[in-house]
Amino acid sequence: MSTPSDGADVAPISAAGESAGAPDPALRRVVMITVALTLFLASTGQSIVATALPEIVSDLGGLSYITWVVTAYLLASTIGAPIAGKLGDMYGRKIVLQCAIGIFLVGGWVAGAAWNMPMLVLGRVIQGFGGGSLIVVSMAVVADLLPPRERARAQGMLSGVFGVSTVLGPLVGGFLVQTVGWHWIFFVNIPFGIAAFAVLTRTLKSRDDHMKHKMDYLGAVLLMLLLSSIVLVATLGGSTLAWSSTPMLALLAVVVLSLAGFIFAEARAAEPVLPLPLFRIRNFLAANGVNLLIGMAMFGTISFIPMFLQVVKGVPPAESGIYMIAMMAGLISLSFTAGRVMTYTGRYKFLPNISTVVLGAALLALSTVGPDTPLWQITLNLFFVGVGIGPTMSVGVVAIQTSVPREHLGVGTASANMFRLTGGSVGTSIFGAIFNHGLATEVQPLLPQIERASDITTTLVASLEPALHAEVVQGFTLALQPLFVVGACAAGLACLASLCLKEKPLEGAPSAPARSGPGQVAPAE
Repeated sequence: MSTPSDGADVAPISAAGESAGAPDPALRRVVMITVALTLFLASTGQSIVATALPEIVSDLGGLSYITWVVTAYLLASTIGAPIAGKLGDMYGRKIVLQCAIGIFLVGGWVAGAAWNMPMLVLGRVIQGFGGGSLIVVSMAVVADLLPPRERARAQGMLSGVFGVSTVLGPLVGGFLVQTVGWHWIFFVNIPFGIAAFAVLTRTLKSRDDHMKHKMDYLGAVLLMLLLSSIVLVATLGGSTLAWSSTPMLALLAVVVLSLAGFIFAEARAAEPVLPLPLFRIRNFLAANGVNLLIGMAMFGTISFIPMFLQVVKGVPPAESGIYMIAMMAGLISLSFTAGRVMTYTGRYKFLPNISTVVLGAALLALSTVGPDTPLWQITLNLFFVGVGIGPTMSVGVVAIQTSVPREHLGVGTASANMFRLTGGSVGTSIFGAIFNHGLATEVQPLLPQIERASDITTTLVASLEPALHAEVVQGFTLALQPLFVVGACAAGLACLASLCLKEKPLEGAPSAPARSGPGQVAPAE
């Protein structure tokens, strides 16, 4: 028997076992379309606020609140993902997806009706719980239906859907802001959610067994506390709270204590929400290391590129979303290509090895742009950012799904999203802290009438006389450039993590996994 130190993985999911109860091809296609629709719904909820953020914070609060609108959704998605994945493993994917759609729509309604920032953030939290659940359970449905080789192509397609919605969201958001107002960026998803719920109810099969399960409530609460405290430390540290302040030291203590408590609880839970033996699987660790770092680079870029285009280049909100299409094109094309390459070759390790290098180079190129940089050059850089991100998304999910046992398929798939969104939450917070520091040092001294950097708005910048406007724009450039350098460093570390992946050729019908008791991962022979 292989030991964990040898990088041995658990036996993969049995495609043969799955195919026995699989629906006919026509129904399977309908289910896949439904899954794609739910994934589109959730990922659009993540990105649609990007181009609307300047307008939202100008209406409801100062510019420094910009990261909270994004972070609230990402944090809730991160917390909801592993819990939803575990519930899907226990009670079936259909009921979890139905509940997640309902939660997502309620959160969107609260955010759309918001008249102040706290209510908006509350709506984003509720929406994030639903959105994170939709993403992970949708991807787990694919693994339920398809054998590994077909699964690789399908995950590439779903990553393409994720890419379309990730960048189409800012485009639609910018259009809605300029036409009917920012509130409608939250209301627009409601009819799509209702449609997804209706189709899902008719097409996806409910679980037949009624086996009793014991939910790991303590582990779930401790995981929520751990992830929340990590994001709060990243958000508040060095900006709102000094690192040596009592509240920050208390938050750091919460991180340590909740991590220790989570490990203790999971080691003793009958059905742990995130089984600790999964962390002995080499591909689980390597793929999620890549997911964490790519999440930092990806969400940081999506959140702050529209700000650069609107403030520094003077591009209107709707048009700033159009430029993000370049990133979408690179991400989608390489996601589809990666899926097909994995299907035809059965191999995947080399894909993130190469793409993370491309991502790092593209982000370094973005760190050099300024007021005089032509828009075509920025567009080309964004295209290569998408090229660098695309393959990592589908490869990470496939590498994990082929390395975990069937009983942990949902939580294994959820881990990919959890680590990517954790990276996005922490990365966006870190980027926001760097940006706010840049505003305070580069822009605020130019505006003596402004007491705090948080009072600087895009409306104020646009109203300045030409000479001062040029100086402020240059200050914004200097505040934004370090963000992309940090993103490039994250891409470099992701490349190193991808080198640790263990190549597991994707077969059409691998052997059935060894079974173990609840919460236990069976080792490979």
